[in-house]
Amino acid sequence: MLSSVNFREFANKSNLIYNLDVVMSMQIDKVEEPIIAIRISQYPTNQKSEFLLLGRSNVGKSSFINTLIERKNFARTSSKPGKTQTLNFYLVNDNFYLVDVPGYGYASVSKDRQKKFGVMIEDYIATRENLKHVFLLIDYRHKPTEDDVLMYDFLKYYNLPVTIVATKYDKVNKNGRQKQDKLIKDTLKLPEENSFIPWSTITKKGRTEVLDIISSYLS
Repeated sequence: MLSSVNFREFANKSNLIYNLDVVMSMQIDKVEEPIIAIRISQYPTNQKSEFLLLGRSNVGKSSFINTLIERKNFARTSSKPGKTQTLNFYLVNDNFYLVDVPGYGYASVSKDRQKKFGVMIEDYIATRENLKHVFLLIDYRHKPTEDDVLMYDFLKYYNLPVTIVATKYDKVNKNGRQKQDKLIKDTLKLPEENSFIPWSTITKKGRTEVLDIISSYLS
């Protein structure tokens, strides 16, 4: 049997038309209903690796989760932004957690509640030793907001490894993508070696790249 590396070499040499990303990406076999937490004492205690998902309230985090784990409506989407109001720990493959937190920047959420969300998220980021990587979701169609920039700088302040994921990539036509790429890179001041992952829930573009990052932390 060919190893994954040899298979890739074989396919390249043979000019095979084959979706190697599907073959070689992580298989999601099991996802559990989330552990819900609003304080540190409610976090999971099994010390499994955790991957944090952050973004504005309407950026599509629930759709991102459903596409990543290949489950329809497992993370419930809503036409009303700001629905997530807790930390939700999704256990995947009995091996790691995807951690969904309240979205930021939703004007209809009261200032007091926004402050509570901020404290809850900062407590998690500042204290969670098994947080391995952060995926910061932004809307590819628009210039990153001031809140996006502040969040990105906040994560860098804590020296956390961060990957920008640009959702709704398929909603920008090919002619407009070069402009959007530059706008995102310039606004967030992204170094060339730390660019962003274009994401589409329709085509599943970006899924393999995100799973590869997660896989790199797992034994």
